[in-house]
Amino acid sequence: MTVTRRITVALGDRSYDVVVGRGARRELAALLPPTARRAAVITQSTIPFTVETGLPTVRIDIGAGEWAKSLTTVEHIAGGLARMGLTRRDVVVAVGGGMVTDVAGFAAATWHRGTPVVHVPTTLLGMVDAAIGGKTGVNLAEGKNLVGAFWQPSGVVCDLDALDMLPDREWRSGNGEMAKYHFLTGDDLAAMDLAARVARCVELKAEVVAADEREDGRRVILNYGHTLGHALEIATEYELTHGEAVGIGLVYAAELARRLGRIGDARVDEHRLVVRGMYGLPTTVPVGIAPGRLVELMRRDKKAIAGLTFVLDGPHGVEAVAGIDEHTVVEALALMS
Repeated sequence: MTVTRRITVALGDRSYDVVVGRGARRELAALLPPTARRAAVITQSTIPFTVETGLPTVRIDIGAGEWAKSLTTVEHIAGGLARMGLTRRDVVVAVGGGMVTDVAGFAAATWHRGTPVVHVPTTLLGMVDAAIGGKTGVNLAEGKNLVGAFWQPSGVVCDLDALDMLPDREWRSGNGEMAKYHFLTGDDLAAMDLAARVARCVELKAEVVAADEREDGRRVILNYGHTLGHALEIATEYELTHGEAVGIGLVYAAELARRLGRIGDARVDEHRLVVRGMYGLPTTVPVGIAPGRLVELMRRDKKAIAGLTFVLDGPHGVEAVAGIDEHTVVEALALMS
């Protein structure tokens, strides 16, 4: 028996549902656009999870890892869509982790200047964050997600059955985003069962996206821990997973907020306890990475419109803080060994 929850991302005539639960993939066909006559499933050969669209379907496999999150991969997808003759009235279905939904979403956004996409995330990180909200994109050597588009899906299917074979490290990567939501919601997510945890994260993201679709204001809080996190991913050549890097970034953001007088010692200690104790994530910057290199990468962050910009905790909650002095940023990095 399929037991699912539906959370709506309320965006007017572009609203869509996120279906969460075991067996949720059975509801995929109902989320496809009624105009679709064909489907292109974008996935990876290493992903054992499969879906039935109920339509004539062509599968396009892409490479694995952050290095495949590139414009070259988008070109590969576009070639496959062209060969099958996919039109903007058909549908792209992304089946995989956050890298797959980001790349497939961007390909859909640009194919015929906008083709519907439905996401079927198969990782915890994808379910609670990457597949929801319409932010798509690819990396450049100079930074993460620098080329992309806002393109909302027609629906998202979070089938918890896909997590049964998830490797331990992929669980930890998802836990990085889960730890972020711990601070954004104030809820003890670790005390909930898996379905409730995923649904609660989806609810918060849906609420934030509905209020600020294009990250002009409140949506920036969803980047908590990501400024240093993205820099660490690049500096380690992606030896750190996204979630591991975000975990370190959360603790760093707390240290930086303390140096700026925004929070006290107890709140910093709580960050370390949650990130390391509750979610089993690293809390220190790997040895051998020069602070100057991290500062250089953080300057390229998409939020950095007015100097070095971070999402930081404070007396009014988590918010963006711009124009932070480089000396203070480096001083806080010195506390992360």
